[in-house]
Amino acid sequence: MEARVPQLAPSRAFDKDKDVPMNRLRALGFTFALLFAFTATADQAFPPCMANGKKLGITNAQVKQWKETTQNQFLGRARVRGVLSKMYETRKTHAHFQIEFDGGVEDTLEVVYNFGFGKLPKLAVGMEIEACGDYITSNRPTAKYPVPSPDGGIIHWVHRTTGRHEAGYLAIDGQLYGQGSGWSVFDLIPAEAF
Repeated sequence: MEARVPQLAPSRAFDKDKDVPMNRLRALGFTFALLFAFTATADQAFPPCMANGKKLGITNAQVKQWKETTQNQFLGRARVRGVLSKMYETRKTHAHFQIEFDGGVEDTLEVVYNFGFGKLPKLAVGMEIEACGDYITSNRPTAKYPVPSPDGGIIHWVHRTTGRHEAGYLAIDGQLYGQGSGWSVFDLIPAEAF
């Protein structure tokens, strides 16, 4: 008895009339997907700014109210957007600068950024700033902070989280900062030692 070997169906040869339209359709779909990805809004480009598990929108009006009505050292989560209006002296491991929001010279806030979470570009007046982090009313000296903010309030922790604290970020002219690795033991050694 002769063993029968099953016959496989012949593979379909390339049919230019049938395959080209399908390939064009795939390419068109891929192009639209790329176009959609690159036209995403700024809110989609940054990590969400969270407060107690809820996503924050821009809180400029809330921050202005907190500055006017809360006691010294009041703490709240904020997401502010404004324009860099003044540079302050860098203190130890943190950059300090002022942003003006909502167009008023009274509507200012000090941003405090920890260099342990990445370098910043050379800062200049006029740069667009978005910061997500902890707002603190700082209008009087305290034992821990003997110098209050010249703006009456600060936003800090504008970087990724290193534990249970909610993460923040800093965006300068649309570029995200504050997502670096955080401190290492080598950051405690002065640069001159190397």
